[in-house]
Amino acid sequence: MATTEFVPVSDCSVGQCSFNHDHECSAHAITVAGSSGHAHCGTFISLGADGGLPTVHAEVGACQRGECVHNSHLMCTAHDVKIGAGADEADCLTYQAA
Repeated sequence: MATTEFVPVSDCSVGQCSFNHDHECSAHAITVAGSSGHAHCGTFISLGADGGLPTVHAEVGACQRGECVHNSHLMCTAHDVKIGAGADEADCLTYQAA
């Protein structure tokens, strides 16, 4: 993967997120955060207000899960990521520990 390409968020099933619009993320970019062995969507905001851009084109801006097999220099190298319920309400379901 070239360093100028970003990984798209292909699905978000977190209905309580301000950036979720019909299972699509309207944030410009998300950050995958969490702790060792757990990847949480750090962009998740559980508010009643609509957030994000008028068009849906979310990508992974940064990944703080250095132990994930898809992480290279804190950037995601997966084909795409899916966000949904895991250990928390908004987790990166594409995360795989190395």
